[in-house]
Amino acid sequence: MGIFNNLIGPTSDLKNPQTWFRRMFQGTQTSSGVSVTEDNAMNITAVYAAQKIIFETIASLPLPLYKRLDGGGKERAPNHYLYSVLHDQANEEMTAFTFVELMQHHLLTWGNAYAEKEINGAGQVVGLWPLNPARTTVERNKETGRLEYFTATPDGIIHKLPRWKVFHISTLGDGILGKSPIRLHREAIGLAKATEEFGARFFSNGATPSGIVEYPGRLSDEAFKRFRDDMREQHNGLSKSHKLMILEEGLKYHQVGIPQKDAQFLETRKFQLNEIARIYRVPPHKIGDLERSTNNNIEHQSIEFVVDTIRPWLVRWEQAIKMQLLTKSARKTYFAEFLIDGLLRGDIKTRYEAYRVGRNDGWLSADDIREKENMNPLPDGLGKTYLINGNMIPIDKAAKGGEDN
Repeated sequence: MGIFNNLIGPTSDLKNPQTWFRRMFQGTQTSSGVSVTEDNAMNITAVYAAQKIIFETIASLPLPLYKRLDGGGKERAPNHYLYSVLHDQANEEMTAFTFVELMQHHLLTWGNAYAEKEINGAGQVVGLWPLNPARTTVERNKETGRLEYFTATPDGIIHKLPRWKVFHISTLGDGILGKSPIRLHREAIGLAKATEEFGARFFSNGATPSGIVEYPGRLSDEAFKRFRDDMREQHNGLSKSHKLMILEEGLKYHQVGIPQKDAQFLETRKFQLNEIARIYRVPPHKIGDLERSTNNNIEHQSIEFVVDTIRPWLVRWEQAIKMQLLTKSARKTYFAEFLIDGLLRGDIKTRYEAYRVGRNDGWLSADDIREKENMNPLPDGLGKTYLINGNMIPIDKAAKGGEDN
């Protein structure tokens, strides 16, 4: 963790604050009257659910490093120094899953994810340490024109890191810094937060009673006490609900429902859930809204989720890894690629039908199919043979009657 050792950082004070320091005090109150920041946005269940399905899905995908073969194709490169960093353990304290999960969360929240590269004496990246995006920013040096990163550690010291020392992934922005999805859509997120708070207070305070007991006159103290005790004894609690109520002395009971203007917050909450799903391009059924999902379309929605939501993030990761973690010469031979086959698998009948077509057409072997189903190869190389239907011959031979000349 070189950031804590021998780093010379620029001074920062109230007269000359760094960009990250200025952003901390930018206004975040929304029109709904609640404050929305990157730090508290995850308290909203819809935001948490939408982010969680994305960053856990991406973190769960294997990320091997491949080597291109001279004759075409590729093979895994487990002996490369970067393979274990991406696939197994990002640093001595984090697994690859934890690292990718945290970095992706930073992307979905702040629009930028930063990690300091741990580099050995041979110039090889042997570890990646995430940096706090709320306390990290990038500036272009006016004299050299090169990018420089500034990050503040918990002790309050601001450190400067050169561009080559930082692994940086960003979302849509100016090409260098990404924009925070939370800040871009804080009004929609603020309304979701406001409706959550309203609902909690509505049920907590119990301002709207479930019913009213009417009496034409005024109950005596003794009659009121007897009525109150009888209500508590006979009708309070879930186990005593729906019991017959007997009223004396002209008492009348009037049931009261939730007023329409108060009940509308339920529809508002439902709409905001879909708004947040739209922000992160997540199918509503992925975050608990199954109203428009059926057994017929939910599988197709899941595939669309992989293609339209997950794949663009994977491309960001893969290209950033190639550009920032591999040397210029190594990029011609090595590349990282997420494995998404498991996410695109259909039901067993659909998969087996696809395997049958590939097997009969000669571009899948038995071992290829077994590997996709997480099965070991057949013994003695029996599964390596590629087969094809015997009645299929080249078109030029068919024109000559199937005979070789």
